[in-house]
Amino acid sequence: VTCLYAQWMMKFLIKYETNSSDYKNASLDLPSTVTHDGSVCGNDTQAALLAVQFGGGHSWSVNFTETNETYQADFIMFTYNTNDAAVFPDAKRKGLVTVVVKDSMHPIQLNNVFVCHHTTSFEAENVTQFFWNITMQPFVQNGTIGKTETRCHADTPTTAPTVVPTAVNVTTTSTTTSSPAPTTAPKPVENPVTGNYSLKSGNKTCLLATVGLQLNVSQDKPLLININPKTTSTDGTCGNTSATLKLNDGNSTLIDFTFIVNASASVRKFYLKEVNVTLLNHLNGSVILNADNNNFSKWDAFLGNSYMCRKEQTLEINEDLQVHTFNLWVQPFLVKENKFAIAQECSLDDDTILIPIVVGAALAGLIVIIVIAYIIGRRKSYAGYQTL
Repeated sequence: VTCLYAQWMMKFLIKYETNSSDYKNASLDLPSTVTHDGSVCGNDTQAALLAVQFGGGHSWSVNFTETNETYQADFIMFTYNTNDAAVFPDAKRKGLVTVVVKDSMHPIQLNNVFVCHHTTSFEAENVTQFFWNITMQPFVQNGTIGKTETRCHADTPTTAPTVVPTAVNVTTTSTTTSSPAPTTAPKPVENPVTGNYSLKSGNKTCLLATVGLQLNVSQDKPLLININPKTTSTDGTCGNTSATLKLNDGNSTLIDFTFIVNASASVRKFYLKEVNVTLLNHLNGSVILNADNNNFSKWDAFLGNSYMCRKEQTLEINEDLQVHTFNLWVQPFLVKENKFAIAQECSLDDDTILIPIVVGAALAGLIVIIVIAYIIGRRKSYAGYQTL
């Protein structure tokens, strides 16, 4: 008799440390065969447990509770094995690592089937879990799967049009048989909206960032993607010597910025060390592009200060991806009273550099004019002497 039914797709992106103290990103997918040892049916007094095991020692589970004629998922537990060299080559930490996250699922009426085709993700402890095409029902009544579906909020149709990222160099053709319409140039992509992001440690703000973000993807065809602050959620970690800001724009674009403190220098400064970008298919959660660069030394400022650059900057992630920033202002350490500290501005913003250049150019031009006038005057005088 069926007591718990579940069908879904999932995958994992895991950031791990190597023996050379660098960090790599591993992608872990479910194989074609899994086991489900340890799963429990559950009842009104005992939680139901769905547990699966797969690959080289990896496992995943979720428990469901029943309350007042409803059920809901409670905690998700994911355990990955870094001894699996095929997934984690050169991993510094060996063995099992467990990550636990609280599921955000709302209560579902008993005997209803929960369905969610859109991608859902959870981030915790350097692990991002993706789920899509979910159909499940714990606490199945009398062995019969319910006929009524309860859809997740993301599956609910809306009247608002879907905003598709604007492609560069796209032309439109006419389907009429009359004279062709005049060719129009593609509409340029506008600069992104500036977003305000922050992280808290307890009740105190530990990281502040204001920035407009635009991705330049050239994997298949040129594509510019603006990050929308209104649909972007913020996560990450704060520390004394490292901090990471994680941005998630609608479960389709994930961007991680990692900052570190240069402890070896006599004067302590922070700087941007790494940027990781993942583009996902919002329909099925599959990874379209994953790019990482951990060799940056940008956006540096004295510890306790902030860094500012109003002009556009470009971060080269790899040959297929660039990140453009606009109106940047960031402080990843020692934030006080939820306010930015004194800003160290980038050279692009420092107009004072232009002053000596302009003055020098003007003086050089004046000297050239004086020399030319002097030469012309001497030639005229010499010609007069010859006439006499």
